[in-house]
Amino acid sequence: MSGPVHESVLDAVGATPLIRLRRVAEGLAPRIYVKAEWQNAGGSVKDRAALWMVRAAERSGALRPGGVIVEGTSGNTGIGLALVGGVLGYRTVIVVPDTTAAEKIAALRAYGAEVRLTPGGIPGDDPRHVINLAARVAAEIPGGWLADQYGNPANPRAHRDTTAPEIWEQTAGAVTCLVAGIGTGGTLSGTGAALKEKGPVRVVGVDPENSAYGGGDGSPYYVEAIGHYRHPDTVTDTWPENWDRTVADEVVRVDDRTTMLTARRLAREEGLLLGGSSATAVAGALRVSRDLGPDDVVVVIAPDSGRAYLSKYFDDGWLRRLGFLTEPGPDAPAPLVDELPVEPLPVVPAAWTVGRARGVVEGAAGPVPVTVRDAPTAAPSEILGSLAPGDLDGAHDDAPVRAHARPRPPVVGAGETVAAAREALGDAPAAWVVRDGRVVGQVVRAGSGLAPAD
Repeated sequence: MSGPVHESVLDAVGATPLIRLRRVAEGLAPRIYVKAEWQNAGGSVKDRAALWMVRAAERSGALRPGGVIVEGTSGNTGIGLALVGGVLGYRTVIVVPDTTAAEKIAALRAYGAEVRLTPGGIPGDDPRHVINLAARVAAEIPGGWLADQYGNPANPRAHRDTTAPEIWEQTAGAVTCLVAGIGTGGTLSGTGAALKEKGPVRVVGVDPENSAYGGGDGSPYYVEAIGHYRHPDTVTDTWPENWDRTVADEVVRVDDRTTMLTARRLAREEGLLLGGSSATAVAGALRVSRDLGPDDVVVVIAPDSGRAYLSKYFDDGWLRRLGFLTEPGPDAPAPLVDELPVEPLPVVPAAWTVGRARGVVEGAAGPVPVTVRDAPTAAPSEILGSLAPGDLDGAHDDAPVRAHARPRPPVVGAGETVAAAREALGDAPAAWVVRDGRVVGQVVRAGSGLAPAD
């Protein structure tokens, strides 16, 4: 059978297929399908929202001929807007965090977007925050129009108008459970609300373990495009208007390691090279499906392809450096954690005083992390520096401890080898060990080799 003929690439947005999961769903009673959103023209589910937002802005007069489309994004919405803007003759300026996958930044530039990088992992009130910076850029550029995927009602409307009807028709009304990750909230809110109007459909949101949407502490996680990071210095924590919390019947939390391993399983066992947010949603769907029966039909929104993350989730080196992959590789030396015990490491929150921190630091065998968050472990991105025994000598007890922090020592992944740890250590007396994206311990120099910290 021949495929459709389109008069424009914009006609290739939507009408994505459902693909049934087989091997990874073995032993589970319901039929589980992924909605293949990576088959949209620009490679992600965000093409739908981008097209709907631009068309709505044209109708309202907010975006006029010669205008400039501006958005803050982790990448996919920007790609969709750049694609749509290019076809319709608009210039596009996209603001992205510097933690965004290199592949997505390259794609944005390939579509002709002007890319402006800004630091990731900063307080939501900071003027450099991706959303704040995008709003300022839109206000400063003549003819600038901010797409505002987080608050623009055309975002969930795209899914109410297209995604939900497609799923209902494709399953002949048999869908009983919708599973989707939570980013802007538009996909889940729009699709879920529309399906619930058609029948008794259970809607499940899936969130990274540390994300604030599902009840996490808002600390860093390693899945792009979903979840809600909350810097502890944020004064006003604003959630997207498009995230309608009444639509989701429950929110399931999935840890980063499970996401990474699920993404790799999907590629190797199902032939589906999917992105991290897709893998998170699938992992959540597999968990929910344990309690469902043979009459249930589960549809999982798979937002994008793994081709945008080959340098991350599918790269063994990246995974080992962050301690997500700790199993020995074929014909490779054993990882650090198998060769050398890693001792727990205390942390000192930056908000502490010298007096409070003194006992922790002086009793430590090596440099102690100074962290922005009061938590037992910390992601490297939230470590401001380190304190070693003796660093607080002579300091006043009421002084802020962060003023005495020195640069942090080298970091080595729990999945890397002892040889890699020695190389990372260099001339330093100690190195911190990262497992599952968190600094969990340290190894120190012992003669010419390495040893766990006592």
